[in-house]
Amino acid sequence: MNNGWRPRILEPPRWGISSHPSHRSSRPNGRYLSRQSVPSQATSPLALAPAVPTTWSVPMSPKPLPVSRSSRWPHRLASHLRGPLAALLCAAPLAFAAPAIEPARFERLTQQLEVEVEQGHLAGIAVLVADRDTILYRHNAGFADVAAGSALADDSIYKLFSLTKPVTSVALMMLYDEGKFALDDPLEKHLPQLKGLQVAKEDGADGKPLTEAPAHPVTVREVLTHTGGFTYGLFSQSQVDSLYVARKVQEPGLSYDERLQRLASIPLRQQPGTLWHYSVSSEIQAALVEKLSGMRYADFVRTRILKPLKMNDSGFHVSAEQAPRLTTSYASDEAGKLQPLPKQQYLSAPANASGGGGFADGSGGLLAPIDDYLKFARMLLGDGETDGVRLLKADTVRLMRSNQLPEGVAAISAFYPGNQFGLGAAVVSDSAAAGHLPQGTYWWWGVQGPWMWVDPQNGLVTLGMLQHTDYMQSRRIHGMVSATLYGPDQPASQP
Repeated sequence: MNNGWRPRILEPPRWGISSHPSHRSSRPNGRYLSRQSVPSQATSPLALAPAVPTTWSVPMSPKPLPVSRSSRWPHRLASHLRGPLAALLCAAPLAFAAPAIEPARFERLTQQLEVEVEQGHLAGIAVLVADRDTILYRHNAGFADVAAGSALADDSIYKLFSLTKPVTSVALMMLYDEGKFALDDPLEKHLPQLKGLQVAKEDGADGKPLTEAPAHPVTVREVLTHTGGFTYGLFSQSQVDSLYVARKVQEPGLSYDERLQRLASIPLRQQPGTLWHYSVSSEIQAALVEKLSGMRYADFVRTRILKPLKMNDSGFHVSAEQAPRLTTSYASDEAGKLQPLPKQQYLSAPANASGGGGFADGSGGLLAPIDDYLKFARMLLGDGETDGVRLLKADTVRLMRSNQLPEGVAAISAFYPGNQFGLGAAVVSDSAAAGHLPQGTYWWWGVQGPWMWVDPQNGLVTLGMLQHTDYMQSRRIHGMVSATLYGPDQPASQP
């Protein structure tokens, strides 16, 4: 890795592309979009720039900004600035170049990502930072497939795993906007298969817990917040979790009706509304989508979300034409060497007609390139609208991005300090505890590391894509990136 690399700014004061050759590929593989500085003595409220005064600068090119972009700049800039400068920019035509987003943090992030690949922690990783209109930074480090020697590209396709969950929640909330249900409706009103669920109160004989009646029926809101009393059977140990495994609640190929029938035979792990506990709730949400819309879940997502947002390369499997772009997942063996995992199961359409079989499930079945998922994340950042397409009412998205945990449930798992939960994803409540992510950031991630941060406070989206089974390593990567972008102005510790 070239530690002496410095960016080349092209065509200032316009948007410029900086690039350097990756050590993994002969083509330019990392770049960020930078803005030339605007005169100010204020530090950037985005916390992306060092806390030092900036200076007035003269544009280095006589080339004017396009009218369509410059006409937007005063109001876009005012949303990030306060005081006399903001008033000046809104009151008069823009006479200066756009404000700088200090590239030093992006440079540092690029170096960190390359080090992760060089040291063999990851085969590859892509990170992208954008506002509602423009990609501010992107870098693809390493390989889509190590054995093939194929470098990550902008159009590489990733397995999203639990980044599918926010998509499923949006699908359900679209039906909420249509008046198909109320958040505090009993779940059994819409899914009668789950009527009469009992609650485990203590361990019983023969692996079957003793039960009691629920204090109240599980609600749709509780399903959207993982507080309904369900579990996964994977991340905790109890007799209820053991029953999830024994009765194969997560068996591939099940229709949603079959999955619900198995769930109905198992008591809730805890009383509804008393604890945030990661669970199969997203699959229940997908079942609700099917029941309330009359469409298969996969068809609803494709026609109501992916197609309108022009997420043309996203879906629940990849075609033969797309297959060469599908990234390979890796696990590290005992010696720390990356070992590839099979991906044949992603190359064929879901087998089950319900849309819930195969990998067309609401908890983890989507595949997408990073630019496709950016369209979805920008919709959330834009209060339900992006690029002229509206999926949700603005008030609905703000509701989703606000804390929805029941009274008495202060936070989610200790694994995620400083976070509460909205509808379908986590919400940062304490920036310091949450690793510098701004308060109000709406976010989630998938088990092999891909993540989404929607930061309404600063008008930013950050996406990361990696494919490695070590989820603790993924959380370390997330922390490294958040510290570099949002933390104090000092280099984050190298891995």
